[in-house]
Amino acid sequence: MHCFVYASLRKADTYLWLARRDDFGVLPESLVLMLGDLRFVLEVELHPGRRLPMEDARTVLEHLVTQGWHLQLPPSETLATANHPAYTHHTPHDSEDE
Repeated sequence: MHCFVYASLRKADTYLWLARRDDFGVLPESLVLMLGDLRFVLEVELHPGRRLPMEDARTVLEHLVTQGWHLQLPPSETLATANHPAYTHHTPHDSEDE
């Protein structure tokens, strides 16, 4: 699959992968607000066996096929720790078992 990668100018080391170039209309508004301005950085042919330095190619491909985009956050950050409003999955706290 041919895909396109953009760097967030607001959040360091945060990248947005798109299935179609400049197809920002597929993004949730909250994600657009979080990322701010984007800079095109890479056009790449992606397949399940391709090795990526920070992401699993199969996961990226799955997201591109199902939603048209994939968000790559810095290794130590998740949507939950980024306090991202689009994060809707809540996990139970371990402290509740005490």
